[in-house]
Amino acid sequence: MRERSSCKGKWQMISRRTLMQGTLAGAGAFGIGRLNPDFLFSSACAQEAKTLRFLAAEALTGNWDPTTHTNLGQLIAEGFMFGYLTRAPMRPENPTELIFELATSLESIDDYTLEAKLRPGVKFHDGTPFTAADVKATYEYGCQPDRPAQWYPGQVKVEVIDDLTCHIKTGDFGYPAALYYYLSSFLPIMSAKDVANKAALSAKPNGTGPFRFVQQKGDSTFMEANPDFYLGKSPIPAVEYRYVGDTTTRTLALLNGEADIIERLEQEQVDTIEKDDRFEINRAVSVENKYLFFRCSKPPFDDVRIRQAACHAIDRSVILDVLGVSGTYSKAHISPVKFGYTEVDNYPEFDPEKCQALLAEAGFPKGEGLPELTYYVSVGFYPKTKEYGEVITAMLQEQGFPVNLQVLELAAWGNLLYDKPGGGEGNMIDCGWCTGSPEPDLVLRTHFHSSSKRICGIVDPEIDAVLDKERNAGTVNERQDILQKETLPMIAQKAPALALFTSVFIHAYRKELEGMYIYPNGMMDANKATLG
Repeated sequence: MRERSSCKGKWQMISRRTLMQGTLAGAGAFGIGRLNPDFLFSSACAQEAKTLRFLAAEALTGNWDPTTHTNLGQLIAEGFMFGYLTRAPMRPENPTELIFELATSLESIDDYTLEAKLRPGVKFHDGTPFTAADVKATYEYGCQPDRPAQWYPGQVKVEVIDDLTCHIKTGDFGYPAALYYYLSSFLPIMSAKDVANKAALSAKPNGTGPFRFVQQKGDSTFMEANPDFYLGKSPIPAVEYRYVGDTTTRTLALLNGEADIIERLEQEQVDTIEKDDRFEINRAVSVENKYLFFRCSKPPFDDVRIRQAACHAIDRSVILDVLGVSGTYSKAHISPVKFGYTEVDNYPEFDPEKCQALLAEAGFPKGEGLPELTYYVSVGFYPKTKEYGEVITAMLQEQGFPVNLQVLELAAWGNLLYDKPGGGEGNMIDCGWCTGSPEPDLVLRTHFHSSSKRICGIVDPEIDAVLDKERNAGTVNERQDILQKETLPMIAQKAPALALFTSVFIHAYRKELEGMYIYPNGMMDANKATLG
């Protein structure tokens, strides 16, 4: 148990709490309505009526090209329908474990070549056999710099050796092939013929996964079990992914029998559901950190001293009190289930005296002369953002930061999220980042390297240097050492964002749902699940 810092002020609230570590598993309202009758699209569904009804906290984009978005809800839906070279369970006790899926092995055959052996007998949902040509098309397309979902460190090349063997080559951008190993669990494998036809790629998902797309209607996406899935047809005949943006509405739907599984719960909903023996709660320390991103590309947060001062104004333990079950302690800019995580010694902690000294050094004693600072948070997706946003605002105001909190619906917040030339909207914005791979650069390089400028807009040669150094390490052990001793401490010192906590993903589901595995990024493996 951690005690929160001793402090006084208008934001002081709630005493100690126990932080969750590891992965724990517990054993028509408001317009939700009954299952859409249009979903009786297959004989299996019509006869068994055991559709898995999942109520999600984020809407889908309507574009099924996996490289066009950074939408977590879309990643979850893709996880039902697409296959990956590997999957990453990212259990806290073994965060770098990989499960081979479409690949049967990945081996470095020289410094810049990773050989992938592929699983035979796999088919895409349209019946096309899966081969090395599909891996080549997927990887060479997915890492192109014009892709909105740009996760990859450079333009990879893939050499097809035979139908079930390919060589992933990283030499053109000097990235050791051994480090591409962790990236193999992130990008869904697309059909080469779909990649060649962008209209088809965007219009309909065509994966190799256990469920195949049927239709999208309103806020619902319907899938049915893939009879040709290489591990066998799922006992669950169909899945409905339905977007329901309000946490309370999702909870009422579960309690009323109109949903089988729901996500992104808050303390109050968990307390209610735990009293009902019809349901189970799944808690998992996630791959997602929540961040207070500073707009580093414009004043005043282009000054590292102002960023550091803001960090020292915030008592993160109070935020954890507000979150309850939905967050846990971390002390780095990556989650504890990411490769290379360590508690960073110089991570900025609550220290009003340091805050005031830095403000004075920067020419703003007690915050005098600072412009009004707009801080954006969203509602409807992340738990308790409005509540802890209010706490953070009060903490900053108490130290002299003139903060104006703006609480936005998810779509409006999303439109303001990314940086742009001259600086993004506002001065601070709340956001999480959740990637289904142990690879830390999917967070660190994506946000903090000058080549990205995704949300915070930081341009800093010293950060670039330590990110390049860990990326170019010759071995996994060397890379981990650089991450822990140089990269993470440098980012903590420069403070382009403050990682507030690591999210704990909360799912609630009917007891009759058995055999479902929920990944630490919210994706689900329902292939062997049953729904009583």
